[in-house]
Amino acid sequence: MTSEHLPFPRQSARTQRFTLGAPRSFAVSPDGARVAFLRSSSGTDRANRLWVLHLDEGGQGAVERMAADPAALLGGREEKLSAEERARRERSREGSAGIVSYAVDRAVELAAFSLSGRLFAVELRAGTTRELNVPGPVLDPRPSPDGRHVAYVTRGALRVVGSEGADDRALAEPEDEHTAYGVAEFIAAEEMSRSRGYWWSPDSDRLLVARTDDREIGQWWIADPANPENEPQRQAYPAAGGANADVRLYFMGLDGEHTEVVWDRERYPYLARVHWSQGGAPLLLVQARDQRTQLHLAVDTVTGTTRMVHVDEDPAWLELFAGVPAWAPHGRLVRIADEGGARVLTVGDRALTGPQLHVRAVLDIGDDDVLISASAGDGAEAPEVGEIHVYRVDELGVERISDGVGVHSAVRGGALTVLASTSPERSGTAVRVLRDGKAVAAIANHAETPVLTARVRFTEAGARRIPCAVLLPTGHREEDALLPVLLDPYGGPHGQRVLASQNAHLTSQWFADQGFAVVVADGRGTPGRSPAWEKAIRDDFPLTLDDQIEALHGLAEQGLPLDLGRVAIRGWSYGGYLSALAVLRRPDVFHAAVAGAPVTDMRLYDTHYTERYLGDPHEAPEVYAANSLVTDEGLSRPAEQTRPLMIIHGLADDNVVMAHTLRLSSALLAAGRPHEVLPLSGVTHMTPQEQVAENLLLLQVDFLKRSLGMEG
Repeated sequence: MTSEHLPFPRQSARTQRFTLGAPRSFAVSPDGARVAFLRSSSGTDRANRLWVLHLDEGGQGAVERMAADPAALLGGREEKLSAEERARRERSREGSAGIVSYAVDRAVELAAFSLSGRLFAVELRAGTTRELNVPGPVLDPRPSPDGRHVAYVTRGALRVVGSEGADDRALAEPEDEHTAYGVAEFIAAEEMSRSRGYWWSPDSDRLLVARTDDREIGQWWIADPANPENEPQRQAYPAAGGANADVRLYFMGLDGEHTEVVWDRERYPYLARVHWSQGGAPLLLVQARDQRTQLHLAVDTVTGTTRMVHVDEDPAWLELFAGVPAWAPHGRLVRIADEGGARVLTVGDRALTGPQLHVRAVLDIGDDDVLISASAGDGAEAPEVGEIHVYRVDELGVERISDGVGVHSAVRGGALTVLASTSPERSGTAVRVLRDGKAVAAIANHAETPVLTARVRFTEAGARRIPCAVLLPTGHREEDALLPVLLDPYGGPHGQRVLASQNAHLTSQWFADQGFAVVVADGRGTPGRSPAWEKAIRDDFPLTLDDQIEALHGLAEQGLPLDLGRVAIRGWSYGGYLSALAVLRRPDVFHAAVAGAPVTDMRLYDTHYTERYLGDPHEAPEVYAANSLVTDEGLSRPAEQTRPLMIIHGLADDNVVMAHTLRLSSALLAAGRPHEVLPLSGVTHMTPQEQVAENLLLLQVDFLKRSLGMEG
């Protein structure tokens, strides 16, 4: 049976939610001649290959050529991942195989990547690949800007080798098992979106290198109960209120010189961003532990001393953004700031955008403009529910680059822009290459076409105009009977679910086709609208449940066929927390819930995330108690208000550890509340295993139908 004829749950699992075969990870040469990218051969092939799109070659227009094939490089042998590489992929939620990441030099002529712990370099013009014989297992290799060297990490040491394979040497080696050089600590990779721990100088003569020391962090153990002969894995987990890794930064010359970078690490322990370009001195963004103050620091490359360029303060917290801080030409600081109730792009001391846009990331900084992604802000003339667009911003104004309803992103190099677009009308991602704004090529997408089509209605509901996506069973008519309702949210920070994209709603449509009216709502706390919208949840996660209820009732008032006497909710991670909270706190509204990998005891989650929203548990234990499920007052409700609850959790989860579910289950049992627990052996916070991902959907539907009396 081909994948196109499989049931949706199996097809979705086999294609990793239709991401396999799609082009990704674009790098554009500044001369506009090449675009490098990753893509697997089909919608069911997990192994990414490195490709190059050559433009205007010999008058032939655009030609795709494979630059590196992992199957050939490994000689048909199975890929082997080190524990460090598995952890790195877990932090980035990477479920594919083969070449999952690569880095390039300034000219995008040399690429480097690791495969099965080995180091490879690729000449992108010629498409030739060579292995560099170095100690392994290799992590995060990166060519120098001039392409003459490749730096990499192995076993906590930062090493450099010539790009031809000669003169391999260590620049820094760990002092003991607790220290490492050149890697991002857990909290940076998991919560700050900083996945790297070293940065080349523009002149390629030295590097800025992070040194991490986790000896003060509490030691946790991730066991494998299904295989008791296996030794538990040690995990240095920075739980809320506890110690973080000690992070320092050093200049390291290729000649062996070391100079420590100095800032007030006691007051600003979080190294959130590092930027080093030809635009100016190395630039650091460091945050206070409470994340209400952060400094932009310029570093003296000789002495390692720092000077303050700018300071940000916020009474709630300061958000981190991709692409900033950075230097624009002429030494102007580029940042994204919350000013006047809006999230704006600031260059130097001037805001270049206003309340019409909610800026989300800086994509590229040119000689006279900045490329950004943004959604409609509260000051926009009309709502654009779920849309994200690409804009070019300069001193004269703002120009939208992307067109059509959808979610758009871009990578730019010189006059060339790669624009990736999804639409609510079609599946998959369309990738166009633009030169000076005009399409000159397209990059093929080999992802499979889903066996169903999401029929999404985008709207706003309730007095707060909460963004919603509504999906009804295929073929449902307005005059048909009311439908049992399934809320399908994430509903929390950094997790926008209402997106103007077909693929984002395929699973929700499948649930709808099982007989539900599915509602996806992005209430306060979710990104994409305004700073006040996101920061309303300070100290108050249950507020996000209030917005789910407001959206539900608002949609019913609009005349949608919602049976408010049969309402269920499902979610994963924060959505799992929200689902369990719903049946505990509001059994008058919710009649069943599926909670996947829920955060139940806020003291067990990590420092940077939890303290951002709830503060220090030692200073505000009552806030943690009010937000945690294991201490929720709903546990003491009368038996007649008990609602069916299924809790699902991966035993190998090192992010939301299994203790969260075990503690909630114990609290439920002590309160005499029936519930179901489904432990997933060998599964992490992701569920990449095909059979697990498929059967999880089927088991959830069966539970929800039983709980809402939909059987027969």
